[in-house]
Amino acid sequence: MDIDSYRQHSPYSDPGRHGALLDAVPADIATVAATARNVIVHYRAGGVELPIDRLDEVNSRWVDRILDTDQSRFALPLRTERPAVDRVAGCCRDHTLLSVALLRQHGIPSRSRVGFASYFTPGWHHDHVLVEYWNGDRWVWADPEVDPAGDWPFDGYDIDPTAGLFDSAARVWSAYRAGAIDPDSYGVSPELPIRGPWFIHDYVLHELAHRQKDELLLWDGFGAMTDDLADADLTLVDEIAALLLAADDGDEAAEKALADRYATDARLRPGPQVRSFSPVAGTVSTVDLRLSQR
Repeated sequence: MDIDSYRQHSPYSDPGRHGALLDAVPADIATVAATARNVIVHYRAGGVELPIDRLDEVNSRWVDRILDTDQSRFALPLRTERPAVDRVAGCCRDHTLLSVALLRQHGIPSRSRVGFASYFTPGWHHDHVLVEYWNGDRWVWADPEVDPAGDWPFDGYDIDPTAGLFDSAARVWSAYRAGAIDPDSYGVSPELPIRGPWFIHDYVLHELAHRQKDELLLWDGFGAMTDDLADADLTLVDEIAALLLAADDGDEAAEKALADRYATDARLRPGPQVRSFSPVAGTVSTVDLRLSQR
């Protein structure tokens, strides 16, 4: 994909009838991120206890549905403050998706990056999603969940890709395959068993999908994903990880190869349906992604 393709909405980032709400938000990253935090609260780490009957909002999936929920409570501009407990329940993927939608609405190339962050819990690498946007000269990593009012020892709106604060899933997989990391320190939470090599493997496929503008939920399963590497084609994911890293280094041939392989290999992309493993209900359901085409 060329840079200009990231100016255009995907089915996930398209605000639909809510476009004017996005038009009204200035497109600087600080304002965009603050707006995302104002509309969405993390369902587990937002500092508030949400009503149980609202937790399924984490499965809203599409920006227009997220904004439907927000506007049903607050028929107000997106920058007008909402009480935290009444914001839409979501996670890092949703903060990032709304931020990407706001930037794309203003014609700024942007995409979501899937990987692992080391700055939330010492010694642990949380699965995480960042915004990556083109500032006219380079791609910039920004974390819309990081409130600059907090005591962060780095600039959350311009995260250095070489600092080890956030590593893409492809980089983590490559490090695992080289024996350079402890894979069991990469996952959802130190308190949960959702971690390790199989998890990193599946996140490489998520990283590819998001790069191709299929901004899936982090608990969606598709294609070559597995919870047992004994059943996995490790060479396939090795190749995709290598291409992702080369593309990040500016290799246009690698970028084209990723797009071509994504378009032609059903193991690498979601079909019309995905398996979704709800983190709040503990259930598995089949979701028809064509519902976005309403």
